[in-house]
Amino acid sequence: MKRFYTNVSVGIPQRGLYSILLDSKPIKTPKRADLAVPWRGLAEAIAEEWKAQGEELDPASMYLTKCANSAIDYTTHHEAAVAEGILAYSNDLLCYRALEPADLVARESEAWDPLLAWFRERYGVNLLVGDSVAPIRQEEEALEKLRAVLAPLDAFVLTALHGAAALCGSLVLAMAVFEGRLTAEEAFAASRLNEDYQAEKWGRDAAAEARARFILAELAAAARFMALAKP
Repeated sequence: MKRFYTNVSVGIPQRGLYSILLDSKPIKTPKRADLAVPWRGLAEAIAEEWKAQGEELDPASMYLTKCANSAIDYTTHHEAAVAEGILAYSNDLLCYRALEPADLVARESEAWDPLLAWFRERYGVNLLVGDSVAPIRQEEEALEKLRAVLAPLDAFVLTALHGAAALCGSLVLAMAVFEGRLTAEEAFAASRLNEDYQAEKWGRDAAAEARARFILAELAAAARFMALAKP
């Protein structure tokens, strides 16, 4: 789509919400709601995405906009369903461990055990750990505690948190980014431990590397969104 606007600005707050304006007209979400958020910093960051567009709009480059659209059009009034989607990632990448070779087993333990220990201390939740073959079913008590953690979060944070969990395959890593325990880059590295190990052994694939760069960029944007939307 051709760029159809010249100026981008943040509107005067209305009912506690900041709109993003294109040539003084509010942007609409795909479902025709106003694209408006409760934090000026987030609104300004979304506006910057629109300012940065060239002659052709590139929606894939506007993660903050996409995340805000999803929060407004879907997550709002469906917070419990999105929270359950996040909880699905408690069947966590960090809980599935290699049985061999020994150096990979050691690498997983060194990188992942401290994060599971942090998660246990922070939320009082002990996630079960097993091997990479048998499926793990986390205990209902643990899931109930995590539901209580997610319940106070608003639609905007839940949307970005769901995105981060999906990108990492891990609730632990997503929550670590949300809480500031890890940067997006550190969480990405932890999530890619096995892939990087295999690449060291067998060489790197250009297509896989391009995909990894895309995931990292999306995760960094999700982390930024959560930071801007954090209460």
